[in-house]
Amino acid sequence: MTNNDLLRRLRYIFDFDDAKMISLFGQADHKVTRAQVSAWLKKEDDAAYQECNDSTLASFLNGLINDKRGKKDGPQAVPEEKLTNNIIFNKLKIALNMKAEDVLATLELTDFRISKHELSAFFRKPGHKHYRECKDQVLRNYLNGLQLKYRGDSEPDTAFEWKQPSENQPES
Repeated sequence: MTNNDLLRRLRYIFDFDDAKMISLFGQADHKVTRAQVSAWLKKEDDAAYQECNDSTLASFLNGLINDKRGKKDGPQAVPEEKLTNNIIFNKLKIALNMKAEDVLATLELTDFRISKHELSAFFRKPGHKHYRECKDQVLRNYLNGLQLKYRGDSEPDTAFEWKQPSENQPES
């Protein structure tokens, strides 16, 4: 899944307009223009399409956390240079203030079931012996569950195509 796909998905799930998208970036001290946001949201075959890099998406997710949970005291969190599905999943879980049971219930909305132990492995540090890489399927089902929860759409995947990452973008 590309960063642009994820931005489009989150915009749709939470029904964010351009001003809200810009505001979310701003909450992470990352200034963007409406033109930049528009270019990131375009489809890959559009001439105005621009690829959203990991650092930019991390800033957006940090802004989403600040918006939903409130800004922490002290300096703003530095956006990651390299994102993985595990980091994205964890940032979304934090932003939505979800506990393990909430995440599992969201996944079950799409008939995707994993155990609490499997879920906790996604949120461990990469060097931990029980760490498990979060695959696209898990993140996709979580996003589909969020869409069902927040929008009530019965066909979560119809509006979005899931593309393989481009050669210059590592698989996330």
